[in-house]
Amino acid sequence: MITHHSKRLSRMCRAAVVTAVAGAGLLPTAPAQAAGDGPNYVAMGDSYASGAGLSGVKDAECDRTTGSYPSLVAGTSAGKNRAFKDVTCSGATTHSIFNAQGTKPPQIDALTPNTKLVTLTIGGNDVGFTGVLATCVLVRSSDPGGSPCKKHFTTGKDVLGERINTVEGRVRDTITETRRRSPDAKIVVVGYPSLFPDSGVGCAEVPFARGDFAFLRDTTLKLNRALARRAAAGGTGVSYADTYAPTIGHDMCQPRSRRFIESLTPAAGSLAAHPNGFGQLVMAAAAYDQILKP
Repeated sequence: MITHHSKRLSRMCRAAVVTAVAGAGLLPTAPAQAAGDGPNYVAMGDSYASGAGLSGVKDAECDRTTGSYPSLVAGTSAGKNRAFKDVTCSGATTHSIFNAQGTKPPQIDALTPNTKLVTLTIGGNDVGFTGVLATCVLVRSSDPGGSPCKKHFTTGKDVLGERINTVEGRVRDTITETRRRSPDAKIVVVGYPSLFPDSGVGCAEVPFARGDFAFLRDTTLKLNRALARRAAAGGTGVSYADTYAPTIGHDMCQPRSRRFIESLTPAAGSLAAHPNGFGQLVMAAAAYDQILKP
């Protein structure tokens, strides 16, 4: 049941997001206009970039929606007069950048010499995001007060750490090939938001063992650091958009009125463990900030 108080909090949360977005200049403008010789703005990435679970579905196979951060960026001054090509796809990995995913061609094939802007969010599925969360739920009962999921993935070797190292190399290759195909493009690597409490303290609604909240937080941070390193090493015209810092305190354990990331029991019109509409707005603002920088 939604109380008057919770509705008020939801309105306050929405107002805070809108104010922050407006302050960043992320206000809708005229729709992007077509341009010749290929798309000017290409969005690549996984479900965090496709806006999976939100309304306004543009492509059901890839769960691309009009509420995704690339779609929001394309509707601002940064996207004005740019022909926009969205090749993001739910379930995409770094393999999907260079290889077909189902009926979809390699994402990188959307790039042309005319491309002037590229956004990229990738790596979560390489780490095995969905499977990791499922495992954490399954092993919780073995040690509710400990870190059974961490033990599962680190005993003998650091499984997720090795996967992140592999992702880092593949993102490096993606940036290199993007620059080769689109030499004049500004490339913005957009990181992952704060899915889990930054404090490491969990909540009853999300069924992980007590110590595994910190483990999952740390894994998210490790992946983001790898993405940031690759962006920093990419040279002129490559930058990293931090979406973690602005989403701290709005993770899946927060009250529903404060969440930018949905819990494992998501609200209607959203997807479990993914950004909701507010979350995509914050990601768009972070990307937009980097796009405007010289």
